[in-house]
Amino acid sequence: MASPLQFAYRTQKAIGVFDADPVYEALPGFTKPAEGNLRCCVYSGCGRYFAYATNEGVVIADASVGHVLTSLPIPAVYDLSFSPHGTYLSTWERPAKDENGDATKNLKIWRTIEELADDAEKQPIGKFVQKSANGWNLQYTEDERFCARIVTNEVQFYQSDDLGTVWNKLRVEGVSDFALAPGKNQNVAVFVPERKGHPASVKVFNVPQFTSPISQKTFFKADKVQLKWNQLGTALIVLAQTEVDKSNKSYYGETNMYLLSANGSFDARVTLDKEGPIHDVSWSPNSKEFGVVYGYMPAKTTIFNHRAVATHSFPLGPRNTIIFSPTGRFALVAGFGNLAGQIDVYDLEKDYRKITTIESGNPSVCTWSPDSRYILTATTSPRLRVDNGIKLWHVGGGIMYNEDMVELYNVIWRPVPAASLPNVDPLHPIPTPHPSALAYLGTVKTPSKPVGAYRPPGARGSSTPLHFKREDEGGVAHSVSNGVPQVGPNGFGRPRRQIPGAEFAEQARPSVPGAVVDDENLSKTALKNKKKRNKKAKEGQAGEGATTPNEGGLAPPRESADGRSPDRNHQRHHSRSQSRSNNLAVRTQNNHRSRSNVRQPTAQQAAPVIDAATAAAQSANAKKIRSLQKKIRAIEDLEMRHAGGEKLEDTQLKKIATKSSVIKELEALEKEGH
Repeated sequence: MASPLQFAYRTQKAIGVFDADPVYEALPGFTKPAEGNLRCCVYSGCGRYFAYATNEGVVIADASVGHVLTSLPIPAVYDLSFSPHGTYLSTWERPAKDENGDATKNLKIWRTIEELADDAEKQPIGKFVQKSANGWNLQYTEDERFCARIVTNEVQFYQSDDLGTVWNKLRVEGVSDFALAPGKNQNVAVFVPERKGHPASVKVFNVPQFTSPISQKTFFKADKVQLKWNQLGTALIVLAQTEVDKSNKSYYGETNMYLLSANGSFDARVTLDKEGPIHDVSWSPNSKEFGVVYGYMPAKTTIFNHRAVATHSFPLGPRNTIIFSPTGRFALVAGFGNLAGQIDVYDLEKDYRKITTIESGNPSVCTWSPDSRYILTATTSPRLRVDNGIKLWHVGGGIMYNEDMVELYNVIWRPVPAASLPNVDPLHPIPTPHPSALAYLGTVKTPSKPVGAYRPPGARGSSTPLHFKREDEGGVAHSVSNGVPQVGPNGFGRPRRQIPGAEFAEQARPSVPGAVVDDENLSKTALKNKKKRNKKAKEGQAGEGATTPNEGGLAPPRESADGRSPDRNHQRHHSRSQSRSNNLAVRTQNNHRSRSNVRQPTAQQAAPVIDAATAAAQSANAKKIRSLQKKIRAIEDLEMRHAGGEKLEDTQLKKIATKSSVIKELEALEKEGH
């Protein structure tokens, strides 16, 4: 029987080793360290050793059975790392100074297992001063023959068994980062950022032939880079990033991506067909293709071959992570961080078929198991201090194991060599879940139907305009103004905002000043306003025809040349008391004139006035009806709350008692309307 899958975890008070499928129990031979400041734990790349650091020192255990193999007497270790085959162990302590004020050598390299006399104490084989915690460890070649570290303007190489003397140096002015290639190709890539107007560059050298690079690429807009080799060490992805985006499109700088071959036969910038940042890039274990998640949300995920040619694109969605399974058959595309935590799993060997979507919550850790059958997700501190725990999912989408923990800091799989993995189909058969998974499913609430965004009453029941939809839902693509003000259809200011669900107003074409506007070119709103103006004009003409101008009547007095009425002009030249008496005399005189000279309106001229009065009465009745209907709805709402057991106030109970009178009043108004 093959050994079960295994993972280790570190919480605030404990470090544990757990056997997963099929036993789901803690490793029997492993003794948990005493509670204290447990800073780190790590597996060796071969999976044979497990090391962790406590206040007393560093402990190295056999990962298969849990027994302690050896310990190191260094109490203040903050990080650990093994060489590729587990032969050497590196420890990093916080920088400090000795009695003379010199920096202490806080980076130490130890042999993992060595024969010592009974009274002998284990000693490091190498010591270095390493102030920065970023990139603190030595980088080893795949065969562990050489290792390297970066210092000012050069990369120093050592023979792994002799760290006292520098074996060779790669001198590069301004070098800030480097990466040794895995596999049998002993190549090294170095990065030099932009400096004094000169472009940034990445150069690839063969170890130890440092006279000239075998491949190189120069480019601008690169303050820092990520150097990602494929597993064979034959190709290199350079993900370049600037601290500031000068085009003002992003707060997080600008990203670009380049692809270089190790032998210098190919180098190019990877062209992406969607505007926005590059969220993630990852090599497939087959070293022949890689995946990129890029663009403004909803982001696009595309698979490229080793010549940077796009071969397949997944559907758009809120995603920012892509991880290939260790066997290279599956790929998960997920959205973590401030996204919803959905994980889409695809089968790359079955025409990129989507297998399932996992609702993982809000994990901060997501890794494949070594056999590509399980996906481990974990919510860890300090990113989130609540809902910490571990979940184990089958590649088919079902949950297999769940455990809640208090302040979980880290969780890692035990590596398993590819030759030791069983040759079975990861999808079938589906394993039996642990009882904790069934208990977890019992506590998960059934997702309710999403209510959606608020829509005003006038926009309900209609389709959503495209500019309010996400791009993956059929909406328009994301666009960035880039500091340029948006201009409306008339050339001034921003375009008017649309009500969600409302139809777009048709923009009238600019016409020649003074020309007659055709009704067909008017929008619905403009045509409606035109009809209102015409109706008012007809009513005004009918009113003017009923009286003689300047002889009183219903029409107001005409304005003078300066825009003021005669009364107001008269008031400018007299005192307030005089103007009152004069105005009274004028009104009396006008009333006598109107009685003697006013003409009797005909039936046709009086019709508009009667219609207007009728319309006003109907409008008042309609307003009262709407008010009463609103009261009835409020009363019914109070009745439902009262029936549900809610305690109402006295005023609310009195309002319920008035329901019958309100209904009678509403019925009476409706009869009058008919």
